[in-house]
Amino acid sequence: MTETEVADWWGTAVSRIEPNRVELRGIPVQELIGTIGFGAMIWLMVRGERPSDEQAALLEAALVAGVDHGPHAPSIAVARMAATCGVGLNNAMASAINTLGDSHGGAGQECVLLLDEVHARFSAGQALPDAADEVIAAWRARGIRYLPGFGHRFHTRDPRRDPLLGLVSRAVADGVVPGDHLRAALAVEEALNRGRSRPVPMNIDGATAVIYAELGFPAPLARGLFVLSRSVGILAHAWEETGQGRRNKGPIPPAVRPTYLG
Repeated sequence: MTETEVADWWGTAVSRIEPNRVELRGIPVQELIGTIGFGAMIWLMVRGERPSDEQAALLEAALVAGVDHGPHAPSIAVARMAATCGVGLNNAMASAINTLGDSHGGAGQECVLLLDEVHARFSAGQALPDAADEVIAAWRARGIRYLPGFGHRFHTRDPRRDPLLGLVSRAVADGVVPGDHLRAALAVEEALNRGRSRPVPMNIDGATAVIYAELGFPAPLARGLFVLSRSVGILAHAWEETGQGRRNKGPIPPAVRPTYLG
């Protein structure tokens, strides 16, 4: 294999690294340091262009909202347990991030797909309430009991829902985002709550899915962005746990004996 073939094998438009030269998406890194926020930097790296200030602010709001949900969340619990096992912060973080699968961490991606279906039906001429009803029925027919992005096992009303959706509403009014996925999400929420005495409001996964979709991120990136967001909480908890002096911390206190089922 020639040197050119090797270089082409690793060809990338994300970065250019040469002696005394670091470019990220074609921009010298020295021009980015101190001039761009982390949310805008994520956008630039993933999408190859700079966001507007308004787009960056909306993205950053979603990233901030998802950083932590305490040891109730498996990713945080695993981070704290791993940190007591002598594996170091990097492995504690990796162990926790590896728990962010379809059930814990993937709901945002699935919610974007759900909202895409509702919007597609609406764009084809179907009334929005009918589109929401039919998509919900189709997902339920596939055996999906809990729709991604709606309801919460811990909160009766997720405290992150209203401020996030409020920001999206203002962004729609200001022409920053189109509002298609916001309207789809609200239609699904209304359909789910029709005739119910106990509401099923949108949760953090639904609200951030709205933001990511409104900003034009494909569904798989909704999961990737959530992983970036939750990594902040994972780091904070792992670091805190390292200073508490515990060793080999298990999922339950030592005095508790698991129920024997044999």
